Amino acid sequence: MDITLTQWAAMLFLPLALPVSAWVMWSDLSRMKIPNKAVMVMLIGFAVLGFFALDLTEYLWRWSHFAVILVAGFLMNMARMLGAGDAKFAAAVAPFVALQDTILVLIIFAAMIVVGFTAHRILRRIKPLRELTPDWESWSRRDYPMGLSICLTFLTYLICGVLYGT
Repeated sequence: MDITLTQWAAMLFLPLALPVSAWVMWSDLSRMKIPNKAVMVMLIGFAVLGFFALDLTEYLWRWSHFAVILVAGFLMNMARMLGAGDAKFAAAVAPFVALQDTILVLIIFAAMIVVGFTAHRILRRIKPLRELTPDWESWSRRDYPMGLSICLTFLTYLICGVLYGT
């Protein structure tokens, strides 16, 4: 597998990505909202960790990923394709992704949309699980908690970096 993300960067990013992604997935599944604090934690995390993980030029260019995905997400939100929290969180994790890995991340994202959506729709039909989480908003809404797929994509990408990065 060709991946530009280095093992060093992936290993620095993953300890931050795991708990924040768990928080985002839980929040999106239970409340259909992604906390702005999670977005800020990821941006601050990249500001600090990215400085040590990447050379200065790459680090500075990666901030443009945030801007591009924020604009794209804003437009998609206006078109009602995804929620504002999804757009903000996707933008916050964008700097962690190497530009050369865009196609890989899009492939992972497509797979995680299918996996996440299918799993969500199956699991919400399991009565004992619904009884454990009766107040979860995502069980009863038509729309899908896209934060689940965004986080699964992000974590899969970082794990691929740990396993296959240069």
